[in-house]
Amino acid sequence: MHQVVAGSIAEEIGIQKGDYILAINGKKIEDIFDYKFFTTENKLNMEIQKEDGRVWRINILKEEYEDLGIEFADPLFNGTKRCANKCIFCFIDQLPGGMRKTLYFKDDDIRLSFLCGNYVTLTNLKDKDLERIINYRMSPINISVHTTNPALRAFMLGNKFASDILERIRKIINAGIQVNCQVVLCRGINDGKELDNTIKDLSELYPGINSISIVPVGITRYRENLFKLEPYDREAALGVIAQVEAWQNKLLETKGSRVVYLADEFYILAGSELPGYDEYEGFPQLENGVGLVTLFKHEFFMRLDKMMHKEKDSNENKEENEDGNKEENRKKQELKPELPSAPGNFHRVLSVATGVLARKFIKELAQELERIYNSVKINVYPIKCSFFGEHVTVAGLLTGQDIVKELSGKDLGRELLIPATTLKSGSQVFLDDYTVKQVEDMLGIRVRVIEPNGKSFIDAVLGICTNI
Repeated sequence: MHQVVAGSIAEEIGIQKGDYILAINGKKIEDIFDYKFFTTENKLNMEIQKEDGRVWRINILKEEYEDLGIEFADPLFNGTKRCANKCIFCFIDQLPGGMRKTLYFKDDDIRLSFLCGNYVTLTNLKDKDLERIINYRMSPINISVHTTNPALRAFMLGNKFASDILERIRKIINAGIQVNCQVVLCRGINDGKELDNTIKDLSELYPGINSISIVPVGITRYRENLFKLEPYDREAALGVIAQVEAWQNKLLETKGSRVVYLADEFYILAGSELPGYDEYEGFPQLENGVGLVTLFKHEFFMRLDKMMHKEKDSNENKEENEDGNKEENRKKQELKPELPSAPGNFHRVLSVATGVLARKFIKELAQELERIYNSVKINVYPIKCSFFGEHVTVAGLLTGQDIVKELSGKDLGRELLIPATTLKSGSQVFLDDYTVKQVEDMLGIRVRVIEPNGKSFIDAVLGICTNI
């Protein structure tokens, strides 16, 4: 165990950090789900192994559902289940050598789907594991389907046991567990008629299947000796959009929901307008890049509108109250904070590093802020992903060395904004092990890490948010 909460039952009975739970009421504990389930009772008999090897047997009397006060560093206790597939499109197989070891680990653990939103294939799920998922009501579960054609799925996943996906999904949703599905679309393989069949099969299970996302396969320049894949171009992307929109219209009419959604990359690649805010029906697949741009813009203009109303209200207050100058100045500072001086006619000059895919819409929002705040200048730089190759265009896969390479010698102003998605979760480290500090030193500029949403973007540009 990682931590014992001060004043808790666990601390009172002598449980300490580093102790290991062997069993509760005679039942072995495999993970956090077993622990939570078995500790709901008011009478517990716990077997605890101390760090020196001694085994304690402790009887505990408590209120039903009362928490013991034990925290775990790894909720899976015995580690994450490895992926047993050899997918023809696996992104990890396309990574270059020499990166940190954790990046090469392929997980396929359904427990992480519930805990972290990971997508799983269900291919390494034994019947007893499936029963645990059902018994513990782990909902929602995110499943990588790719195709419902049994033979094609077995081929795409490189696993002869991958063919029974619909049977397993039905068992899960019949138990009341909600499912979100993912289709990684590979050109000429599971698109066209195969995609029609997949959408048909999965949408028939709505609302048990809450949503289906269609995302284009990611292709890096490191595909030596791997299955040949062809990236989507504008014409092919337009075809996918037309195909999926036809399904959305049909499903909206027959089921009251669009059910299936496309990743933003298809629309941007095709040069098509993205769907509106309401068309994403709550954004059930943001983690797959579905609706990120639309939501970002919505948050941006909501924040801007709120700030404009604040300024308007403060002006009205000033007219009504001759003694309201101090309050008026305070409100104006909230809206338009004091900006540090910079060369030229601008008070605040800064830069934004983003992926090639997002360059256009980030530039449009930057220009809107420049129009309103004429003392602000924002340089938007799309970073070419030399590390992974030209077909990788999303901001989340930018590396420190690519940022340095693309921005060296450029006019960056006083600050560089980068999205938090470029970094390892909870750290200041890029995919290539460059650190934010290294990038700062090499470019000679402060780097501000911001959450990828409209509000954070505005606040960072205006200098009213801090590093995360």
